[in-house]
Amino acid sequence: MVFDSERFDLQPYAGFDMARYVRRTYCSWEDSGWQSLLVQRFEHVPVAEDLRMPAVADLHLVLPLSGRAVMETRGDGRWNRHRWGRLELAVPGRPVSRRYRGDEAMRSLQVHVPGVTVESVAARLGGRAVDHEAMAASVAGGDPLLDELVRAVGNAREEDDLYAESAAAFLTVHLLTRHARKPGPPSAGREDERVRAAVAMMRDRLADPLSVAEIAAEVHLSVYHFIRVFKEKTGETPHRFLGGLRIEEARRLLRGTDLPIARIAGRCGFATPGALSAAFLKHTGSRPSEYRNS
Repeated sequence: MVFDSERFDLQPYAGFDMARYVRRTYCSWEDSGWQSLLVQRFEHVPVAEDLRMPAVADLHLVLPLSGRAVMETRGDGRWNRHRWGRLELAVPGRPVSRRYRGDEAMRSLQVHVPGVTVESVAARLGGRAVDHEAMAASVAGGDPLLDELVRAVGNAREEDDLYAESAAAFLTVHLLTRHARKPGPPSAGREDERVRAAVAMMRDRLADPLSVAEIAAEVHLSVYHFIRVFKEKTGETPHRFLGGLRIEEARRLLRGTDLPIARIAGRCGFATPGALSAAFLKHTGSRPSEYRNS
């Protein structure tokens, strides 16, 4: 994992037992001769109880490619949960611990953009400070274009560092212009990003007994401030919005699968089929069985 480079901050990985957690199947440095961008593909062990990731200065993007798992991650505070499947951006300079139980099919594509590239691009964009925490929260809210950019870089096999350098610059420009804090009202942009991150968390954890306090903690807001901002941006309280997402997923499963209603209730966060039936009737005017057969 540790390469001899003046651009990347990989020395914190010295002594990290990579083979305990992943098997690397592709490395752009070794396989394509890139020096300006590090792209790697990994196969992951299905269970990790104490995976401690070091703090690095690089931008580190992780795109899951396959597999199922509920991930638990902790930085300085409590454990936060999300489902394996969404693109993540690690906050530079912040070590994290991670644990999970998944399946044998877990694979990922991971991209490291050098910190010096980020500094150079930020200077050309006006020299504003980069709020990495807000950027990570915004990325967690979803960005289909960024997903495709990461996939495209991961599938490229050009043995030319000019391609790597250009790709690193483009990824950085996209992240800084689309996801980093912008000038303007002090909190409006960041609050938008945190609402997107909250919605992403809700979608990831529909099956869990998720509380508003947990969601607020995930996006680093007080419960009062989170409810106010969320309602301002979506027109609904977090509780009502989450209920709508659960009913939306239940409708999709009722129409598109043959799963028993009891299984659908569990997958959508309802403790019992009766609880699903009552909520479904309130939202749609019909019961789940009637909706499936209509």
